[in-house]
Amino acid sequence: MVAIVYESVLVVVAMVVIAGPVISQNVGEPLKQVGVDVGVMVGQVVEHHLTGCHLVLITTTQHSPIFSSIIRHMSVGLEAGVVVEAGWVLSQDQLTQDNLLQGLWGDTRTTCRALILDFTTTSNNTQLSLRLLETARMWFLPEMRVVVVGGKEGVEDVLLHRNFRNTVHALYLALHDLSLHTPPLHSSTRLRRVLPQKGAVVSERVWVYRRCLYSNNGKADVQLILQENLNSIVELSGNILYEHEHFQDMKDRKFLITSRPFFPFVDYKPITDEPETIVTLRDSIDLRILNTLAVKLNFSYEIRESPGRAFGEPRDGQYDGSIGKLQREEADFCTMVAPTSGRLRVTLFTRLYPADPTIIASLKPTLLPAHLSLVRPFEGELWFALLASVVAWGVLMWVLQRAWKWAVGGDCVKLSTALLYGWGALMEKPPPVPSSSDSERVLVGWWLVFCLVICTGFRSSLIAHLTVPGKSQTLDTLQDLADADGWRWGTEPWQVSGAIREYYSKNTELVMTQIMDEMEWYSIDVLLEKVLQGGFSFICSQKRFAVYVASWYANSKGETPFYVSNKAFSLMLCFGWSFRKGAPFYRKIALMTSWMQDAGIIDYWTEEVMARRVRENRETAALNLVKDTPQDDETQVILGMGHLQGAFYLLILGTVVAFLGLLWENYAQSCYPLHLSY
Repeated sequence: MVAIVYESVLVVVAMVVIAGPVISQNVGEPLKQVGVDVGVMVGQVVEHHLTGCHLVLITTTQHSPIFSSIIRHMSVGLEAGVVVEAGWVLSQDQLTQDNLLQGLWGDTRTTCRALILDFTTTSNNTQLSLRLLETARMWFLPEMRVVVVGGKEGVEDVLLHRNFRNTVHALYLALHDLSLHTPPLHSSTRLRRVLPQKGAVVSERVWVYRRCLYSNNGKADVQLILQENLNSIVELSGNILYEHEHFQDMKDRKFLITSRPFFPFVDYKPITDEPETIVTLRDSIDLRILNTLAVKLNFSYEIRESPGRAFGEPRDGQYDGSIGKLQREEADFCTMVAPTSGRLRVTLFTRLYPADPTIIASLKPTLLPAHLSLVRPFEGELWFALLASVVAWGVLMWVLQRAWKWAVGGDCVKLSTALLYGWGALMEKPPPVPSSSDSERVLVGWWLVFCLVICTGFRSSLIAHLTVPGKSQTLDTLQDLADADGWRWGTEPWQVSGAIREYYSKNTELVMTQIMDEMEWYSIDVLLEKVLQGGFSFICSQKRFAVYVASWYANSKGETPFYVSNKAFSLMLCFGWSFRKGAPFYRKIALMTSWMQDAGIIDYWTEEVMARRVRENRETAALNLVKDTPQDDETQVILGMGHLQGAFYLLILGTVVAFLGLLWENYAQSCYPLHLSY
């Protein structure tokens, strides 16, 4: 016997007494036998096809002998089972219904679900069960295996009902006329014996139908797969509940797709200027994937532009754009969309390609001013350290001289002489040694060693800087942008929408806040022109920028005036397609696209699509928009005035200082004449 498991959140009254007598004394013998036969048949279906499934049994009355017999003849162990009376559940208030139906289909750990419906009573009761399925959102579970027992006249009404629009596996056991099985109570004649001919035992026959998703020119239809006498039931094994080839041939099923352009993933040309118009796809990654799937699975598609050209943003629980179309089941799936927590709650998602990383595009670094080439070999801190060392050494030398004079007497070197000696030694032209003691000679010796190291380092660094001129600092991160004085940046408006805007808005880093607060919005052409003017950076997706610049801003050698940051950063984990909830074809398409990823086909198509678009754009332009520039890796550099102009500036500066010194000496001499004594 099946175990009836009641979830803690699903308090359902069991209407069927499993261990007791199945048929009351008032029910005729023929109906009792029919119920036993149907129960045996359903038991075989459960045994061969529903083993280990979370089983839900729904009836519309507490007194269904056939339903009672079904329960008695299910002898296999099930993962879990729930018995529900549709009328009783629907009679409760909304809050009670929600509590009762919570957990009806199991939880996230449930891998197999099955549903058995008893429609052997009146059509009014049948509608109760269908209403219950709609309330429980049964169509969200396309892989659920459904077995229905009912009259023959209701086959198509049930299997083609809207509640089963996504159901892949559905079986209907149709009895001919249930009313004929209930003769008057005073009659002892069994109906099956009245019509002994095999072809005439209509009331004892069962027809087994199966729902097919695409057999009717891509639309759902019903197939008769078995016709048998109840009193000679064969074992219902094999492939009667579902066929494995459902999605191998979709019979030209037409999918409704919504999309918005984002090259190289998807690109199209609208047929008209009307909103949500039909579009014609241009060569892109999604076009190649779609065409491959269409050939393999035999389906067609119609693509319309997403409302407002938006991916989808939530407003009061409802999404707009492509995600909104899927949420309202107005489209089957959409191309090229980024997953977010909110979108994943209302749609299904399959990953197709990595997210396009974001880069920072700026003008290529310019050469640093040549007049500073003489001071550039050392950093500013090192120059200050050298100046401080010369002064400190001169003062120390002067102090030692004063101490020596105080101790033993003699002449004392002047402070200016000590300073000039330190400076001359650094210039490799020191004056005579101003030392008269051993301690001073040791101090001078170590100073000369220090000067040798400093001069060697400066000389080698100067040669390197003159050979390969330095360039301005590059901007590789958002922090670099924020730290650059007077720098501006911008992007295209659509590139900070949907999931990307959600990322920026939820990021708590200060640099992100500053970047968004000072962001400027222009078209891509305006942005690139501002970059060329200098002092401006363009934040954009890597692949889009690469194609656009290679098409319109590269010369014959592939050189461009733009510098692309070497540290790209991803705002999204991946891109892919989103499907409406409950889409039965989702698993098949996700599996085939996964095969394409593993084989490297999508990566190959990405490179090919980008290269082809660049060739087409350049052929359209028929000119180079950037002049040829010399290569940076010249094999020989001849020093000229531009390289050494700093030396001349120093010479002029020294001459001016010397001239000013001369003027000061003359002025001092005229004001304070020296009186020479003879």
